Amino acid sequence: MAATVVRYLRSVGAAATAPAEPVEVLPRPDLRAVRDDERLPVDPAEFRGVLGHFATGVTVVTARDEAGPTGFACQSFASLSLDPPLVVFMVGRTSTTWPRIARAGTFCVNILGAEQGPLCRAFAVSGADKFAGVPFDAAPVTGSPRLDGVPAWVDCRIQNVHTGGDHLIVVGRVEALGGTAEGDPLLFHRGRFGRFTA
Repeated sequence: MAATVVRYLRSVGAAATAPAEPVEVLPRPDLRAVRDDERLPVDPAEFRGVLGHFATGVTVVTARDEAGPTGFACQSFASLSLDPPLVVFMVGRTSTTWPRIARAGTFCVNILGAEQGPLCRAFAVSGADKFAGVPFDAAPVTGSPRLDGVPAWVDCRIQNVHTGGDHLIVVGRVEALGGTAEGDPLLFHRGRFGRFTA
């Protein structure tokens, strides 16, 4: 099946996979999935507690729009496809940063290293000047902010956006990427930062 899909994508050529114009920002939804008189199927605190056992890497997703650089800390990032090269991240539908990334139509995923917990915290704060004192340059294809000192980065155009409950699932087509051979990743587990040890 996968081989069939790959053959199809190759046969239709670039027209089918060409990046779209900047993505239209979806309206913020009423995030209730059940009626007021229904009990939620899972307690939110229990949901967070159980899912917190899954350790993740930590990234900062950045973009540049007409107002300048923007970004947010993101742990819900993963590779999605090798051919074509796609990645995915999830963002809350109430995020104030997402509309700016959507308007830009591009983004850079900055994968953080073990010593960059303070950088992650700075980008997790809403409403602050997150780039104050943070050195960066332009990613080579999209011009999105590429943060200095990150062990890896992925430069992308927005390919698709899907709804997923109170979050959006953003698929990015990889235009360029790079990384270093050294350094440990920053990990997030049960509400705390950590590092990989063999």
